[in-house]
Amino acid sequence: MSSKDWIEKDYYAALGVDKSASSDEIKKAYRKLARESHPDHNPGDTGAEERFKTVSEAYAVLGDEKKRREYDEMRSLFGSGAFRRGARGAGQPGGMPFDVSDLFGGGAGGGDNRFSGGGFSDLFSSIFSGGGGAGGAGGPARPRGPARGRDVETEVALDFEDAVRGVTLPLTLRAPGVCDTCHGNGAKPGTQPVACPVCHGAGVTTRNQGSFSFSEPCRNCQGVGTIVEEKCPECHGTGGVTKTRTLNVRFPAGVADGQRIRLAGRGEPGERGGPAGDLFVQVKVRPDELFGRTGDDLTLNVPITYAEAVLGTDLRVPTLDGTVTLRVPPGTPSGRVLRARGKGVVRKDGRAGDLLVTLDVVVPAKVSDEARAALETFAAQTPPAAREHLDARVRRFS
Repeated sequence: MSSKDWIEKDYYAALGVDKSASSDEIKKAYRKLARESHPDHNPGDTGAEERFKTVSEAYAVLGDEKKRREYDEMRSLFGSGAFRRGARGAGQPGGMPFDVSDLFGGGAGGGDNRFSGGGFSDLFSSIFSGGGGAGGAGGPARPRGPARGRDVETEVALDFEDAVRGVTLPLTLRAPGVCDTCHGNGAKPGTQPVACPVCHGAGVTTRNQGSFSFSEPCRNCQGVGTIVEEKCPECHGTGGVTKTRTLNVRFPAGVADGQRIRLAGRGEPGERGGPAGDLFVQVKVRPDELFGRTGDDLTLNVPITYAEAVLGTDLRVPTLDGTVTLRVPPGTPSGRVLRARGKGVVRKDGRAGDLLVTLDVVVPAKVSDEARAALETFAAQTPPAAREHLDARVRRFS
């Protein structure tokens, strides 16, 4: 695909974002679309594979501030018709002949020319090949440099107590990795890749279209600059294989449900010696049968009897580290919260949250005759609840 084809693509539309979108919004949109269309999640779906390639190509430009800025400028120039011979171009009455050299350093005019010197080919090369000249009049072509590997995302479910205390778990991944037989170069052991005879190792080729010079990745070597004559029997010349690997991942104490853990350099390996991507682990915490969590505080609901609420009691409740005794004052209403300090989640600074115990006064559905008699005696000796604020309204409907 030529640079001219690339410049006519709308990468913003490919990612579903506005032209004014922030870097974070672009990254978020890319990750969502890449996850949805990744070939591993859509085996045999060629449409998903094409969508994955499209969003990856779009993010390669919009995810880089310099490339995005140059892309926007070129789109603006093409959109305004700056490179088309229009109503006031050559051959039109009163028009001025269009000379592309006036824009890219060929004219005699002064002023600030941001694109002078390298020419049109250099500009396209800087956008789509990572910078540098692309051959032809702009100077010798440069091969594409090392490319960073893609990030990998996975999900892990932790038990409630493991999330609170912290835990180290083995994490098994099945993802692309460097071929152990050829060590990533794709060549049969004992042989080496050779320079591409078409681009002579540059990774790009240049062709002219009228007044313009366009560079594009070499189709013979796919822009790598080398070709493999004798392919590795394990990876068939790709340099990578899908394999299973196990990592020991440390989850810190207090990790929360939905939190993402980043492991730098544990993603897919880079191309041509580039650095590996990162591994992002999404944490899902299984609910506990007793405890809940609010921030760094643990929560616990404890039922008490009516008599315990009225008379007060010493209440023994469990924690993650044992038990604690809390004093329930006489006359405690249902829903009151007692606090056991320091019995919650340990914070990063070493301090801990609290255990919040919510009391629930339980009213029995049935009572014995003796209990009923005792309650009737209690009711006779207990003043009624203050309901004066309700009585006036009740009398209105009597």
